[in-house]
Amino acid sequence: MIKLDAVTRTYGDFTAVDEVSFTARPGRVTGFLGPNGAGKSTTMRVIVGLTRATSGSATVSGRRYVDLPNPGREVGVLLDASAQHAGRTGRETLTIAQRFMGLPSARVEEMLELVGLTSDESSRRVRDYSLGMRQRLGLATALIGDPGVLILDEPANGLDPAGIRWMRGLLRDFADRGGTVLLSSHLLHEIEVVADDLVVIGNGRIVAQGAKSELLASAGAVVRTTEPLVLAEALAAQGVTSSYVGEDGLLAQANAEHVGRTAFSAGVAVLELRPADGAGLEEIFLQLTADTQRDAASQTPSAPHLEGALA
Repeated sequence: MIKLDAVTRTYGDFTAVDEVSFTARPGRVTGFLGPNGAGKSTTMRVIVGLTRATSGSATVSGRRYVDLPNPGREVGVLLDASAQHAGRTGRETLTIAQRFMGLPSARVEEMLELVGLTSDESSRRVRDYSLGMRQRLGLATALIGDPGVLILDEPANGLDPAGIRWMRGLLRDFADRGGTVLLSSHLLHEIEVVADDLVVIGNGRIVAQGAKSELLASAGAVVRTTEPLVLAEALAAQGVTSSYVGEDGLLAQANAEHVGRTAFSAGVAVLELRPADGAGLEEIFLQLTADTQRDAASQTPSAPHLEGALA
């Protein structure tokens, strides 16, 4: 498994990651979510030894990444598909990894077939690859050592819908065979479909974590009304936090019955009222990271927000 214990990384007076602790377990896909600049990439770089933690610890299978004797055989890593050597062919890239890890040469062909790179494509220079092809090559490199752990940062960037679906199936199969997957992505729907657990980070701190089903089920109620601001104020007067969903909706941290009674007392017409477990990950994500979203203020200038409701 992957385990982080109070990991902090500072750069002068700036704290990029602040006391981050979570565990990614075998047999599960852990979705790692957060806005741009929230600390996701820094955290992943700490895990694989590319960035030194100022304090705290990050281990894979009980050891630091730098202490693994042949890390590619235990941990597959894809942090930046565009960082591959542009002058090498795809086949050369995989062959170097195969030889460095002491693997049979047949693994190169196996990986090319697995990620769907043809013989012609594998013979091209990486500089001539599309981003989607680089992602496939990066996944092949991460998987060539048959590791038990995958750490992937935005692996779906550049993939078309069919490619995203293929990747989703690949990661699901990997986890179902007992592997550990830590997956960062801006494609919230894909995370929602494939992830078993969620870790949400904002401003360098963990704001929520746990099983996806539990986090989504604890979301409260979604209500659409002709007067969302009036209802939000009525709920706030009762100590119920809420945030805007679309133009006429609220995501309220209370059960649907309580929200309905509050709307009736406030004289507000209700257009729709339902439990929020079907509201989807996007609403929950925006709710939890409202203070760190670049465009949040312009979208919902007066919206009350959830503070650590799922923490």
